[in-house]
Amino acid sequence: MIGAIAGDVIGSVYERDPIKTIEFPLFSSHSRFTDDTVLTVCWISN
Repeated sequence: MIGAIAGDVIGSVYERDPIKTIEFPLFSSHSRFTDDTVLTVCWISN
């Protein structure tokens, strides 16, 4: 679950503007959790 949340936060800045490179910063000042994280945590806690 930690990996899924980390992946969601890392990819959150690229959801609307995808990139085609493997050279990118993992975290930026614009990184945020999304609804995917919220739904994953809710599903696991039930």
